[in-house]
Amino acid sequence: MSDSMISIDWDFARASAQRLAGSGPKVSSQEAAEAVADLRAAAAAAHDPVAETSRMHSPAGSAPVLIVDRGGWTEANLSSMRALMDPVIEKIQSGMPSKAGGSGPAPIPAIAGLGGKIAGAELGALLAFLASKILGQYDLAPNGRPRLLLVAPNIVHTEREMDVVPRDFRRWVAMHEETHRVQFTAVPWLREHMITATRDLAVDLAPTPNELADRMAQLAKQLPGAFKEGSTGLAEVFMTAEQKARVADITAVMSLLEGHADVVMDDVGPAIIPTVAHIREKFTQRRAGLNQADRLLRRLLGLEAKMRQYADGAVFVRAVVDKVGIDGFNAVWTSPETLPSAAEMANPAAWVSRVHG
Repeated sequence: MSDSMISIDWDFARASAQRLAGSGPKVSSQEAAEAVADLRAAAAAAHDPVAETSRMHSPAGSAPVLIVDRGGWTEANLSSMRALMDPVIEKIQSGMPSKAGGSGPAPIPAIAGLGGKIAGAELGALLAFLASKILGQYDLAPNGRPRLLLVAPNIVHTEREMDVVPRDFRRWVAMHEETHRVQFTAVPWLREHMITATRDLAVDLAPTPNELADRMAQLAKQLPGAFKEGSTGLAEVFMTAEQKARVADITAVMSLLEGHADVVMDDVGPAIIPTVAHIREKFTQRRAGLNQADRLLRRLLGLEAKMRQYADGAVFVRAVVDKVGIDGFNAVWTSPETLPSAAEMANPAAWVSRVHG
């Protein structure tokens, strides 16, 4: 792809992310090997307790577990991000008039001047920030094979920072991430549903060249709103009311997934993780103890909204289970139509009434 057209230099993004993210805490080769082995054991040990507690079961051999460093996490997410971004870039390019004397998309003046490397550098900086924070992730891998990622250096860094028992903390994190693996492998339609909803929204949000000037004016006018408490981030500035409603429904499903994982990890915990209550207390304190600069960046990126998903989703899950039991709650996985709406996440009784009558 020519640099005169809108593009992202993915190789430059990768190199930038890996350079900026660093390698993580200092550990000896023996400590690193022990951490990797322990995380593999933690992931394996999480499977049966999560399945029994959630009453959800994955097909054998589905979605492997990978123990990765920050570079490995970056590589996986670049691949997934590119699968989501390619249709967005295609939409923007398709809106361009033909080049003079030729065919095909013409440059987008306001964007093409940035160049693929600048776009790659910006993306790399974002990925570097995330790569230093994420403990684990279920990678949906839109064009590949899904897998569960546990980011070893970040887990080691966090357990040291919180001064918790490493073995217990690793099993606690593994419980949460294993629940995500079970959600997406035990519910066959869920992965494609989330990929399609996210990709379609991303394409819809992408401006055509004719819309770009209006978007810039909108940004200047509404940017202060991205800094406010409760904002879902910078993207919200550009959204129409209909797009905000779609984001709210996607966020509701993400809240469900995160809250369900939190509930399962804490319910399983006491039986096999002796210090689970202490870990939860310390982890909650850590979330609340971010400095102002970190809070601002997280708010702009929408990560503060993601942190709220854990609490909102857990409240929904516990309220529904209290009302109709775990089997009644699991009706949520029947089809896309039984997923909670944004309004139902704040009113679990409304979901129970709609789904169970």
